[in-house]
Amino acid sequence: MKTNQIFFTFMMCIGLGSGPVGCAMSKPNLPAPSETGINNAPKVLVDSYKMAVGDQIQINVWKNPELSLSEPIRPDGKISMPLVGDVMAVGLTPEELSEIIEEQLSAYVKSPNVTIILTSLQGHAFLSRIRVTGSVTKNISLTYHQGMTVLDAILEAGSVDLYADSNNTKLHRRTKSGNKTYDIRLKNIMHYGDMRTNIILMPGDIITVPERGF
Repeated sequence: MKTNQIFFTFMMCIGLGSGPVGCAMSKPNLPAPSETGINNAPKVLVDSYKMAVGDQIQINVWKNPELSLSEPIRPDGKISMPLVGDVMAVGLTPEELSEIIEEQLSAYVKSPNVTIILTSLQGHAFLSRIRVTGSVTKNISLTYHQGMTVLDAILEAGSVDLYADSNNTKLHRRTKSGNKTYDIRLKNIMHYGDMRTNIILMPGDIITVPERGF
């Protein structure tokens, strides 16, 4: 290869703002294919969901329909049960609440069997929101929708601003094995159509776009 060809290739790889997909950049850290399936998305938060104010719950007491009810969790975090009165529900899983109600009902009902169904998850809607922060037109918190991608969220934020180091964007995700960070080559996505890092989002994802160093 001639000297001028070597120099040209080097200049294209380091980018200088106009080169194609960054050949000098290391291979991006991306989630495994099993983590990005659309059908898997809601499970991350729902598996360990603890009830919140405003959640609508249905309480069924087996063979005792007069004790069964459906109501939202009040602003004080409690629900009102026949016979036992107020019961704290916020911060508990449905299984934990059913055990507490069974214990309190046992003074009035022989071997009570209580099941709880969440029919409206107001707390989950907040926990599952997508956040976009950093060097974007506006920092935002978005309602999660199944099938959303990084690009969808960035466009909702008004795209990146003039100072963005967009190819060093990071996606932060909470998983069952702990918090993980993935590499997003946002410039490659938006300028060159390279969609390899246009990850399908999951509930609670946070996208951060850093500023360029000057």
